[in-house]
Amino acid sequence: MLIAPSVLTADFSNLKEELKTIKTADYLHLDIMDGHFVPNISFGSHISKMIAEATDLKLDVHLMVTDPLKWIDDFSFPEVEYITIHLEANDLDQTIEKIKKNGKKVGLSIKPNTPVEKLFPYIHQFDLALIMTVEPGFGGQKFMENQMSKVIELKTLRKTTQTNFLIEVDGGINLETIKVCEQAGVDIAVAGSYLFNLKDRAKGISDLKQCGV
Repeated sequence: MLIAPSVLTADFSNLKEELKTIKTADYLHLDIMDGHFVPNISFGSHISKMIAEATDLKLDVHLMVTDPLKWIDDFSFPEVEYITIHLEANDLDQTIEKIKKNGKKVGLSIKPNTPVEKLFPYIHQFDLALIMTVEPGFGGQKFMENQMSKVIELKTLRKTTQTNFLIEVDGGINLETIKVCEQAGVDIAVAGSYLFNLKDRAKGISDLKQCGV
């Protein structure tokens, strides 16, 4: 399984050193919050570009914003591989086209209360399906195991439609919950609080990978 640490719970006063501790990960996950779609505000494109300059990891940008169409150009810098928007956000079709036009891979995410079937009409439009395993907007929440049914459905749909999108989960990932994710068929796990609360984060990433095999 691929591991994408979320920097949301990192020590931003020492960010360059913090990023060195997770350099063995596969992606770096950036949680962008506007204070409207979710209650919290995190950081914007300027800080994101500074993060990009301080790591060799490709970026997985998760826009938890109400109007993502207005944000795409600012986040289409070279180090970004995926730009993920929410199905529940505004101007969905236009935003997907904008992401593609800017040469980035499209991620589509749903909140825990959104039925997975809402993603089905877009099955040929996205490269990444992000299933939230907590309510978006806050770190350190408990993993919602019932969301694994969505992963299983997507895995089946991927096979029947012969598509090759990746399935990502975000929220409450640790050594126990990643086993549940692996059994369901998750490809990428976003890990935030668990990793950044460890002293040896390289070992933490390695342990997560081994549990997710």
